[in-house]
Order: sequence, then structure tokens, then C-alpha cells
Amino acid sequence: MKSPNKNAKETRSMSDNIIQLNEQVIKAELKDLVKQSVEETLNNLLDQEAAELTNASKYERTEQRKGYRSGHYTRNLHTSSGNVTLKVPKLKGVPFETAIIERYRRRESSVEEALIEMYLAGVSVRRVEDITEALWGTKVSPGTISNLNKKAYGHIETWRHRQLPSEEYPYVFIDGIYLKRSWGGEYENVAILVAIAVNRDGFREVVGAAEGMKEDKESWREFLLSLRQRGLKGVRLVVGDKCQAMCDSVTEVFPEAKYQRCSVHFFRNIFSVVPRKHGKEVGRMLKAIHAQEDKAAALEKANLVAEKLRRMKLNKAADKLLDGIAETLTYMDFPEEHWKKIRTNNTIERLNREIRRRTRVIGTFPDGESALMLVCARLRHVVSSQWGAKKYMDMKHLYGCDAETILD
Repeated sequence: MKSPNKNAKETRSMSDNIIQLNEQVIKAELKDLVKQSVEETLNNLLDQEAAELTNASKYERTEQRKGYRSGHYTRNLHTSSGNVTLKVPKLKGVPFETAIIERYRRRESSVEEALIEMYLAGVSVRRVEDITEALWGTKVSPGTISNLNKKAYGHIETWRHRQLPSEEYPYVFIDGIYLKRSWGGEYENVAILVAIAVNRDGFREVVGAAEGMKEDKESWREFLLSLRQRGLKGVRLVVGDKCQAMCDSVTEVFPEAKYQRCSVHFFRNIFSVVPRKHGKEVGRMLKAIHAQEDKAAALEKANLVAEKLRRMKLNKAADKLLDGIAETLTYMDFPEEHWKKIRTNNTIERLNREIRRRTRVIGTFPDGESALMLVCARLRHVVSSQWGAKKYMDMKHLYGCDAETILD
């Protein structure tokens, strides 16, 4: 049997052999190693570029050389690995324009893109400064953020005014979203008009976005005219909410297209004059109308529902139903396989919810341009995701005999 003293000695010796790792120290060491590697690699690349331009290595003397080295100057570059020091060669007799880093650039492009995204996402300038200091160890001045925003605005404007491909867009979804902006010391609503189209191959595209002070006829007319001038053609159906200015503008700019009123918004208008206790029952009745096999049967069912509503003493709901039901059944003139997706304006409503989520943190925009730019930036991001890459509907059902042409 071992003595207690001997057991204590063995325990102490085992504890002395335990290796303790300081995670913070290891991370710092790894970061320094990566930083040194990045710095060394960039400087080697700069030296190689200088050697190719002068046709001679460092300190080499040849008759064929085009220029001479004259030392170097240091330049700081902020990277995700830390602040690295570049030794940029000075040359005589030949200009040195490096492809490694753009002239006057002080940060990685990924850092600049992150700053733009933060600002466009509604993060305040002061908050951006704090975030950049925490992430990269250096603050970004408000002037830098302003310059980056101008750069981003230029890209967004180019995207917004791009020429559309020379193809047909049979289905177009349009809507307006209201945001608050400052106007003459007061806060007013500004409408951002958005249009989404389904192309001949069945993919969705954001074809346009514009600022409209109000959803009046002039704003809608100018917006739709700009879409037509940029190449929007072959429109067979326009889907939107019940807005008289919108309907009149669609008829004027796209006279060959039919108009489909969003059935969900139509139901909401009817529910506004229906007591809550009858809500579920009326909802089932309205759904039964759109569950019919064709337009004639749906209209017949609508008349029966209106009669039942009058027996329930819901005369206003019956009047609204008969006045607007025909506008919500236009989709039945198109292939049945597309009915579910062209009956409502849900495809653009989902984008509107995403826009509101991104703009809620701002509250009130300083002007209409900043509101439009943020909305467009978000739209561009959504389009570049799976939303724009996923096929939305099979267009061979619409074009029929032209299906082979579509697939080609």
C-alpha cells in the first residue's frame, strides 16, 4: 500500500506535466504570422514587377535595361490580416504603375465593400467608425464613407438605367412602397416604384425602380415609359394592386397588355367591411370563387356569393365583390399552370418586406435619392442571390408551339 506522501508527490508531478494553452496568445501569434506572410508576398510581387519594367534585377547592371531603380518609399495598406507596410519601388526612366494595388488605394477592396454595405444597410457613420476600429484596428473618416457611397451610387445608377435584353417579358408585377423622407423641414412619404418581370425563359428580373413623390398617374406613366424605352416589351399581363393611376398608366403605355388585380388585396378590401365574427366564413366563400375551373364558372359563383352576403346583411361587402371581382379573374385567360403565381402580387410583396426590414433602422431618409439608392442596393443583392437564379415558372405552357424555341 502506497503512503499518502508518495501519492501526493505523484499527483504534483502529473500536474506539472499538464500543458496549458493560452488561446489569445496563439491567435495573436497566428495573426502576426499571416500578416508577415501577406506583407512579404506583396513586397516580393512589387520587386518582381519592378525587375520586369527595368529589365534587370536589384543592383544588376545590364546594357538592355530600360530604367534604373532609385530606392523605394513605404506605403501602408489596411488588410483583413492587419496593417501591412509596402515597399513600393522608385524607378528612373520608366514609370512604375503596379497591378498589385491601385494608385492611392489604402485598403482592401473587400473592406471598402463591407463599409458600403454597412452604410447602405442603415448603420450610422459613427457606428461604422466604431465597427471599423474594432475589426481592422483603424477608424474610417466620414469623408471616406461619403466617397465610397458616391462610388456605390454610381454603380447603382448604372444598374438602374441599364438597357434590358432584347427579349419578351410576358408577366410584369408592379407596386409602390412608401418610405419617410425629410422635405423642407418636415417629414413626408416618398413612393419607390418597383417593377419585376418574368422573362421568356421563366426567370424573374427586377427591371426597374424609380422615385415617385406619390403614386399618381404622372409618376406611374413616367416610370412605365422609362421601362418601355429601356427595352421592356412583349408584356401580356400586368399584376398589381387596385390603383386607378396605375391602371390608367398601364392601359396607356402597354395597351396590348391585360391587367390583373391582386386577389389578396381585393380580399382585404372586402374584409374591411365585414364584421370579425363573419371573417372565416366570408373567407371560405371568397376562396371558393377562385377555386372554379374557368372564368365563367368563377363569375357565376361570385353572383351566388354576393346573394349570400346580402342575406347575411353584408350589403357593402356584396357591392365590393361585384364591382371588382372581374379584375381579379384576368389570370384565368392564361395557362392554368401559371394561375397560382400570377393571381397575386406576392412575388413583389416579399421583396417589399425585405426592403422594409432593411430600411426600418433608418426611420427617416434625408432625401428621396438616398431612399431610392438603399432600395436599389437591396434589390441588386436579392437579384444576385438564389432569387434571381431559380426558375420561377415553365413558360412552355404560355407559348405552346413555341416551346422548342424557348428551350433553345
